[in-house]
Amino acid sequence: MESGRPSRTAWRAAHARARHQADPQRIFTDPLASTILHVEPDALTPLPDDPVARHNIRFLAARSRFAEDSLASAVTAGTRQLVVLGAGLDTFACRHTHPGLTVFEVDHPDTQAWKRQQLAAAGIAVPPSLAFAPLDFERGTLAEALDAAGLDRTRAAFFIWLGVTPYLTRDAVLATLRFVAGHTAPVQVVFDYYSEPSPAMAPELRAAYEAATRRVAELGEPWLSHFTPDGIAGELRAMELDDIEDHTGPGLLARYLGEPTPDADAFSGHVIRAGRTAAR
Repeated sequence: MESGRPSRTAWRAAHARARHQADPQRIFTDPLASTILHVEPDALTPLPDDPVARHNIRFLAARSRFAEDSLASAVTAGTRQLVVLGAGLDTFACRHTHPGLTVFEVDHPDTQAWKRQQLAAAGIAVPPSLAFAPLDFERGTLAEALDAAGLDRTRAAFFIWLGVTPYLTRDAVLATLRFVAGHTAPVQVVFDYYSEPSPAMAPELRAAYEAATRRVAELGEPWLSHFTPDGIAGELRAMELDDIEDHTGPGLLARYLGEPTPDADAFSGHVIRAGRTAAR
């Protein structure tokens, strides 16, 4: 991202969530998605006819649905701390109904300043249960940012990390996961990652994949890392995050829509939940 400006990919993800609200097959509900963008729902671009683009919007919705469903289960079991890494314009902290849950949002200071402006202009109140943890990795660490925001490492926590890992190096992704795994109390994390496109991917789908990665590179936020399911599972188990479930994008959509999605083997997005149920 450019200095002094918010992440463009954060805006694109927020816009996709807002567009999904008009999907006749909506699987994720966010009543604030268009409000925080200052866009009337009727003014949003209709869902694309292109099946790949439509799948991508639904994948973003499915990963949010899975993360929030998983969090709800953790809250039922007693977790009262949520950390959203790379929160962007996510609205969960302003719309959830979980009593006693503190939400810590970690993002670049410029993105958080932009979000505060968007919230204020939209008339969306910042709840007292939301703690901002601004972090510029050139000047601080994740541990320092969360310690300053008040995260209690001796109490159970849930981390949501969506739409970020492809833009980081492999080493940076694993370093963040090691930080999560170092939480003293029981901990869970939901994050997404991408594997390399299959050699069997249809030419038109490969072209769409390459076009998407080219667009974000042109925005100054190129994809830098990929993982395989076995590879990332091995890394997580080595960190003692051995309670693992890994879903492909088409698999999640089939789960929520109740029917198989086309080209199920063609898309490389995964959403994974990993955790440790005991204290260290």
